[in-house]
Amino acid sequence: MSPILIADSGSTKTEWCLVDDKKKKKFVTAGLSPYFVTSAQALNIITGEVWPKIKNTTPQSIYFYGTGCSNPVNAKMLSGVLKQVFPKSKINVDHDLIGAARSLCGNTKGIACILGTGSNSSYYNGKKIVKNSPGLGYVLGDEGSGAYLGKKVVQHFLYKTFDEDLIDRFNVKYNLTASDILDAVYKKPFPNRYLASFTMFLTENRGHYMIENIIEDGFHDFFFNHIYKYRESWTLPIHFTGSVAYGFKDVLKEMCASFELQLGTVSKNPMDGLVQYHRLKK
Repeated sequence: MSPILIADSGSTKTEWCLVDDKKKKKFVTAGLSPYFVTSAQALNIITGEVWPKIKNTTPQSIYFYGTGCSNPVNAKMLSGVLKQVFPKSKINVDHDLIGAARSLCGNTKGIACILGTGSNSSYYNGKKIVKNSPGLGYVLGDEGSGAYLGKKVVQHFLYKTFDEDLIDRFNVKYNLTASDILDAVYKKPFPNRYLASFTMFLTENRGHYMIENIIEDGFHDFFFNHIYKYRESWTLPIHFTGSVAYGFKDVLKEMCASFELQLGTVSKNPMDGLVQYHRLKK
């Protein structure tokens, strides 16, 4: 098998895997969302963080799956940047949702969902995405995502909705003023990543009813606005990938059971599934 390079890029980070025969080399770089990085910044990341990891290998093909790449302009930008660094490689740039679907479903039908820093969903027919609920980003959508859940944590803290115990725990962990938080959200880059970082507070305080309510409400919003819109959800397995899905998979399991939906695979990230998919395609 000729070497191939696979990338799964979200807003926060990009996971890479160089695959050659039975060997795999994984590494992580900064996120390459076209909505948050320019072509110059993307070039700096790829030349500075990717090339040094594989400089003795020329991939025959590069399969890049990234958030924001359903937009042809964004896909063209990233494809051009990759071509500058790897002029001899065949470049394939697709939306991260296609990557998730291929990873989770392979060549079978299913509902493929992403719950990471952002969120998205689709009905995949085993070959392509047939239906996709609109991805509105962290300001208007991203229900159930890290940014969505983290925003609820911050709201509960700033509005003093949390009880005294949780407010004390928040202060001990973060030591932030309201001005600190508002400056980070409205004046500094990558506010979605900043908000998503507060999901750790949910993870560390499981069992408290307010924490459980935030998680359950966030996932319910995702199910209601996305999964329920696919009639196929009632007959096909519903798969999830992403750090948030994996971290709270017990809640996903309970929610699917309560609505008589079939929970499929829940993976922390799509990479292992993508490696298997592309190996089988060879």
